[in-house]
Amino acid sequence: MTEISPDTPLRLAKAAEVAFPGGGMTASGLRKEATRGRLVIERIAGKDYTTLAAIARMRELCRIEPKITPSRRPEPAPGLSENDLPRIRLDRALEDCASRKRGQRRT
Repeated sequence: MTEISPDTPLRLAKAAEVAFPGGGMTASGLRKEATRGRLVIERIAGKDYTTLAAIARMRELCRIEPKITPSRRPEPAPGLSENDLPRIRLDRALEDCASRKRGQRRT
């Protein structure tokens, strides 16, 4: 049996089988990725080939970055409006400064 290196040209069906042993990817799926510009294929004598290295690059291009959601703003306590929050934060910060000057910490 021939050893398959990252640069060995493989027919698309074989490449899909080797690179995705659990299934789910087919030669047709690899062709679609090639038309989207994410997979390099070579057409030799009317047959499509790719390499495991090209599939690795395709997988990098297909990665989905995790969404970073902005942190939620704290909800004002019942009876307070959002306009009260900056004043409350300022009051707490001033209390902290005063406590530090006295050598105490607010709990």
